[in-house]
Amino acid sequence: MTDGPHRLAVIGAGPAGLAACLAAAARGVHVTLIDAAPEVGGQFYRRPASGLGARRPSALHHRWSTWSRLERGLAAHLETGTVEHLPDHHVWTVERTGRAPGTGPGFTVHALIGPLQERSVAVRADAVLLATGGYEKVLPFPGWTLPGVVTAGGAQAMLKGGLVVPGRRAVVAGSGPLLLPVATGLAAAGVEVAALVEAFDPRRLSRAAGALASAPGKAAEGALYAVQLLRHRIPFLPRHTVVAALGEGCLEAVTVAALGPDGRVRPGTARSIPCEALAVGHGMIPHTDLAEALGCRVDGVNVSVDDEQRTDVPGVWAAGETTGIGGAELALAEGHIAGRSAAARLHGTAPDPAARAARVRTRMRRFAAALDTVYRPPLHWADQATDDTVVCRCEEVTAGRVREAVTDLGAGDLRTVKLLTRAGMGWCQGRICEPAVAGLAGCEQTPARRMPARPVPLGELARAGADDDGDGDGGNDHAPGHDTQPPTPTHP
Repeated sequence: MTDGPHRLAVIGAGPAGLAACLAAAARGVHVTLIDAAPEVGGQFYRRPASGLGARRPSALHHRWSTWSRLERGLAAHLETGTVEHLPDHHVWTVERTGRAPGTGPGFTVHALIGPLQERSVAVRADAVLLATGGYEKVLPFPGWTLPGVVTAGGAQAMLKGGLVVPGRRAVVAGSGPLLLPVATGLAAAGVEVAALVEAFDPRRLSRAAGALASAPGKAAEGALYAVQLLRHRIPFLPRHTVVAALGEGCLEAVTVAALGPDGRVRPGTARSIPCEALAVGHGMIPHTDLAEALGCRVDGVNVSVDDEQRTDVPGVWAAGETTGIGGAELALAEGHIAGRSAAARLHGTAPDPAARAARVRTRMRRFAAALDTVYRPPLHWADQATDDTVVCRCEEVTAGRVREAVTDLGAGDLRTVKLLTRAGMGWCQGRICEPAVAGLAGCEQTPARRMPARPVPLGELARAGADDDGDGDGGNDHAPGHDTQPPTPTHP
């Protein structure tokens, strides 16, 4: 890299990535904002395509004023050139080049570009900030692969991004605070929500009252959702779970049952609810693939960071859901702190105080930890998965095969189960099925270092490895002085 401003690559344009981008750019750092989506905002700020003509997109969101502020700030930096936005860039790995910050790019970000993801480009930077978010935890049950069964986040994405709903009559089920906006959002869009089926026990709220009271805004938000449930006459079934999805060729009904104090289904409580759609979710899992590939420490399932949001790999920061699931307000605070820290460290100075953001981070982390004690999947959910229930959809591995690997073949860890059954060897590389396989096998879910982070054409791997120009990017640069054009699609 020639003389010029320090360059920071921010991967992910959700709340954390946007906050980090604006904080760093305001402090004289050139930011390259890289995101897989065609528009910034992430899942939380997902908006309908302009061609759909949505008259009030703000109706699908809360905290719209925060989004408007972020959008205006990003537009200003894009206009001045302090921020470069690379949409439709699907990052598959980040590598360290070993060069000292300030003397050349210390990192190379490799991304597949365009909707076809057939060609890779390289983005060079002095430092990297990971704001890669999370993905939903999927726990299988009989019938969960039927058309009409979607994740809770999937139903929300359909509504926010496409103004479509998964069916005219729906059940929302699982566990976690995401179920509330999904159920009320579908109802506001005209869907008959037949039931909100929640595994949690409301009595747990009293045990976390102190931490929950530390975030009065969240308490008010919860009260608002309660009012909306009443207004839309959505039946609320606490301490219940989905036992099975029923239908011939598509979803026709779901069977739900009450949970006892031990987390097991209470005999004789099962009942069927007719519906066309089931939106089910059991929380989120941090997306840590890129952090693990860089060698960052992961504690449990969260990327480990210090008070400045720095990982233990020099030059790498992380913020948002990748460091722990906690919601948009926490992600914004962490992103702001990370962006300020990255800018200061790149300039060779100590970070200026971010006292307000630090207070928000402390409060919201405490709130998130309290929610974790309240919301949790049923302890014995695996009991409901029959032996013919598909667990790994990519490789069509059933629960019976996973159990056989443990009981008959002696598998005692996830890797052995994977080798014996192929569960996790498909397109998603275990990201979706791994929690379920771990639960069925009675194994601990441990970080899995996946390299690359997404499927990559072999030709692009070879090209990146060729490193013709010696800078670690295989000759496909996206940096000042280089002009990289996306490929022309040859088919839809």
